[in-house]
Amino acid sequence: MKKLALVLIIVGAINWGLIGLFQFDLVATLFGGGSQEGAFARVIYTIVGIAGVVSIAFLFDSNKHE
Repeated sequence: MKKLALVLIIVGAINWGLIGLFQFDLVATLFGGGSQEGAFARVIYTIVGIAGVVSIAFLFDSNKHE
């Protein structure tokens, strides 16, 4: 579960980097026809957002190895 959340967060971070640097939304291009309004693109954004929220718990995980 942690690895899946991490992968989704990385995908989201790369997508935001592309948006910031090149005004290119990879997720919308791949899954929504180039628009953030595409239904499947919105599902991907939602899943990435949930992964981010779930990952907040990792900050407070008592099993962390630093």
